Amino acid sequence: MDTKNDQEITTLLLVDDDPDDQELFKLALTEIKRAVSCVTASNGQDALDQLTTRACAPDLIFLDMNMPMMNGLTFLGKIKEIDALKRIPVIIYSTSNEPREISAAKKMGASDFITKPTKFADLCQLLHHILLLHINV
Repeated sequence: MDTKNDQEITTLLLVDDDPDDQELFKLALTEIKRAVSCVTASNGQDALDQLTTRACAPDLIFLDMNMPMMNGLTFLGKIKEIDALKRIPVIIYSTSNEPREISAAKKMGASDFITKPTKFADLCQLLHHILLLHINV
């Protein structure tokens, strides 16, 4: 990853196949922090392509579990095998709260597992907390 300058902008990659969820996520980010750039991918394969071609160099990845072409766990396994990508924190961001999925994701290297909030205000608060916790913004 490139060294950031004084006008540091945090880059997030949201991997989610639901366009409505992508828009709500981006809207919530504008509510909490302007110095955040959010890149999206609609499935794990799309995200992997962006990461391996260096089209995207995120500081943090938010990853849905259930997507077409390549699901979240498969994507997580693949990036944890690539030296240049394995240190990027990955937060599972899913509608699931299944204990087996949570356990599997954490064993594979996910930094956290959060269930998508149903209220916009809760999403804003959650993203604010996660950004403070993981990248101090």
